[in-house]
Amino acid sequence: MRISEIRGIRGTFLSACAVAVVLAGAAACTSDGDGPPAKAKATPTAAACKNGTYAWFNVDERDVLTGIAEKQKITAKGGGELTNKLRPLHAPRVAVTFEKGSRVGDAKDVLRSLGIHVGEIEQVDAADGSTHEFTNVRRPAPDINDGSTRMLGPGTYVEYALVRQVTADFQYTCGTGGPVTGRATSWTIDGGGIVECFTPIKPAAKKGDPSLAAARLSCGPDAPASKA
Repeated sequence: MRISEIRGIRGTFLSACAVAVVLAGAAACTSDGDGPPAKAKATPTAAACKNGTYAWFNVDERDVLTGIAEKQKITAKGGGELTNKLRPLHAPRVAVTFEKGSRVGDAKDVLRSLGIHVGEIEQVDAADGSTHEFTNVRRPAPDINDGSTRMLGPGTYVEYALVRQVTADFQYTCGTGGPVTGRATSWTIDGGGIVECFTPIKPAAKKGDPSLAAARLSCGPDAPASKA
């Protein structure tokens, strides 16, 4: 059983879900006079160009609530266990989409480049081929009800879960072909916390703070914890 203080972090691990990119060949058919139409011929997709260069822009890193529980009042002086289950708010995912161009690399290569760019992956790990969960396109979303929490004193508490989501646009340049543009998203931190509805959040929470969002959703907009 986990003992947690107010706004205590529930532990971190990384996770992701699957993404696939399908490149289809083109087909066409023609006819000559009154004769039968020619058979359609598939045009193979150009082979992917590897070892190109990525340029990243519009990088956005933010904490996103993935689950929240209803507020729970504990009256015992010695505290008690939080029993309200978290309900899902957002299912984080890993995705790579290509918006222009056909000469693309592997989705994992795209994510590895993004991980290096934001400092989540060490350059040396990428160079020796080490795997990293930031690029693991087969991991499921985190379990938001994977443990239990006991508070040490009375109060009205709200428990929440979050991930730190990373999204960015990229341009991939390789060989003599034109650049490929696209967008990649993954996440780093998987954690959570607890707020007490009648205790102002300190240091003062700013707009976008997950604890403030959790308080407003479950404590109500007039609760002291809901004040920015």
